[in-house]
Amino acid sequence: MLGSGLSTQLGAAVAALAFPVIGPVGVVAVRQWVAAVVLLGVGRPRPLSFTAAQWWPVLGLAAVFATMNLALYTAIERIGLGLAVTLEFLGPLAVALAGSRRRTDLACAIAAGVAVVVLTRPQPSTDYLGIGLALLAAVCWGCYILLNRTVGERLPGLEGSAAAAGVSALVYLPVGGLALWHHPPTLPALACALAAGVLSSAVPFLSDLVALRRVPTHYFGIFMSVNPVLAALVGVVVLDQHLDVTSWAAVAVIVSANAVTVTTTTTTRPAGDQTHRS
Repeated sequence: MLGSGLSTQLGAAVAALAFPVIGPVGVVAVRQWVAAVVLLGVGRPRPLSFTAAQWWPVLGLAAVFATMNLALYTAIERIGLGLAVTLEFLGPLAVALAGSRRRTDLACAIAAGVAVVVLTRPQPSTDYLGIGLALLAAVCWGCYILLNRTVGERLPGLEGSAAAAGVSALVYLPVGGLALWHHPPTLPALACALAAGVLSSAVPFLSDLVALRRVPTHYFGIFMSVNPVLAALVGVVVLDQHLDVTSWAAVAVIVSANAVTVTTTTTTRPAGDQTHRS
């Protein structure tokens, strides 16, 4: 689980190193292609046998894949890795809190809301577009959780996720091709983009499959809460992006709110809720 989390955040940091050359669009395109190769190889979907009722959530999931990663990577370019990933993490937290009437969850929601205000600290120099893109990624992650449940109910195994990754990769063929045409990649930039695809898609996906065979889904969800902390630490080490003490405190509050919510949830969430994001 630790390897999966570190790999995901290292992949995002390595991707950021390629932004000056090929931009977030080029990096995301390469990442989507790598993710499709991995998921199609593991899931082996049979799209010709899909019904209309199966295709609709798959296409929705493909749109989420395409939008979520582009929004997150563009946000990372503008506001930094730690802040972007922490704001994105509000997505699964919101899904976990949605519809709850427990006082504990209400307290967690209020605490997370205050932490977001503290973390973003609105002022004239605030990059509202970057924050907005990170929040869009959060919305996409929430939609991913809901769509993934539907896909899991209508398609066996990993066929739905694999098909969605394949469709997303097809969408990025012209988009990524155009981006790389206008921003010709250097060998180091292309290597960073490929490494990001492997580190943020292939390694976490396979690691999560192994971990979920040995660790209860409930505990896996709790451990996922440390991802914003890992992102902030990787941002410091790899990208020299430092958060101040107040920002670290806000990150800790959001992480704690998610951990408490998952811990006190009486119904265990499906294994795919916070994992296997392409």
